[in-house]
Amino acid sequence: MDSYRVEKQATQRVQLADRNAEIDPVPTEGGGHRAEPELDRLSNIIRSFNDLFGNITWADTDRIRRLIATEIPNKVAANPADQNTKANSGRQNARIEHDRALAGVIVGPMKDDTELFKQFSDNPEFKRWLADTVFAATYERSAQPQA
Repeated sequence: MDSYRVEKQATQRVQLADRNAEIDPVPTEGGGHRAEPELDRLSNIIRSFNDLFGNITWADTDRIRRLIATEIPNKVAANPADQNTKANSGRQNARIEHDRALAGVIVGPMKDDTELFKQFSDNPEFKRWLADTVFAATYERSAQPQA
């Protein structure tokens, strides 16, 4: 921008007629609109995932696929800040907010599970209570006749 400058080229006097008038609306066709996003089919998403990360041994592959294809996108899309940014901002800002929402979706359960694991490992009273509670719930369930 250093090589550009404002230069006066002409002076004109604009005179409008002294009467009531209406201005035509701005045309809606033409540029300035967002292109329709290309939606990838689930099979293409799974194929791409497998091509990139098929060498990872997941304990529950179907669960991971479900998380990636459905649950994580739904949770990110439900984030109010993400929705607001996509509705009221450009693609770059929407991507930044999306990445924040995605990190929150991924870290949320890990944080909860980590806290549970920490209490289980470090707090003998909690470990004993959890063991008693889960044993009672599972023992009663297995002791009932199967239908």
